[in-house]
Amino acid sequence: MTNNILKEVKESLAVLSIPEKAAFFPKFFKTGKGEYGEGDLFLGVKVPDQRLVAKEYYSKINLKELSELIASAYHEHRLTALLMLIYRFEKTKEINVKEEIIEFYLNHLQYINNWDLVDTSCYKILGRYAFENQKESLLRTLSHSDQMWHKRIAVVGTMFYIKKGSFQLTKEFVTQNLFHPHDLMHKANGWLLREMGNKNEAELIAYLNQYYKQMPRTCLRYAIEKLDEQLRQDYLKGRI
Repeated sequence: MTNNILKEVKESLAVLSIPEKAAFFPKFFKTGKGEYGEGDLFLGVKVPDQRLVAKEYYSKINLKELSELIASAYHEHRLTALLMLIYRFEKTKEINVKEEIIEFYLNHLQYINNWDLVDTSCYKILGRYAFENQKESLLRTLSHSDQMWHKRIAVVGTMFYIKKGSFQLTKEFVTQNLFHPHDLMHKANGWLLREMGNKNEAELIAYLNQYYKQMPRTCLRYAIEKLDEQLRQDYLKGRI
């Protein structure tokens, strides 16, 4: 039974997991969700919706099978595995099951090394769990990792804190990573600050007034993206 479920999932995604896809869909990673649009044609075959595949199989597949799927060399397999994990996490109300999912998630971080994989799973699984169960230490541990993707996972995981109006953890992480050498982290930090500003502009401006001169350009541009035009120009020209 186990092998049949895994085989069914892979067969459902087969059209997404062949080398020719790169030439046929050169904008694959530019779609915003890291997946093809449902109904798009690929070599004459309708492209499956990975979310529908995940919804169909998440309750049938066990963690051992998910482990094999998330360790696959194919991005499509890994993304579908994380979508299944999200559905499991959202559907269960049992804390021990949620903790089992979190443990699985943390034990497979080495495979969550892609922008789409991080953004898909961190906020909905790790961030929510950490916030609801006062487990900020999970995010802090990842934020101090030497691995860039672990840091990004921690930063993205704080999104739930922003949505709930709690900014301290976000500001702490961003300040800690201001001088990170990778531009991808600068973008992530700026994006989080922008979201903080959407929730509470005064909080963002107070933070920017203290740190904007230390911010890499990419981080600053994302952070001020939705501020008033004149204020944006003031920050960019350093007149504040």
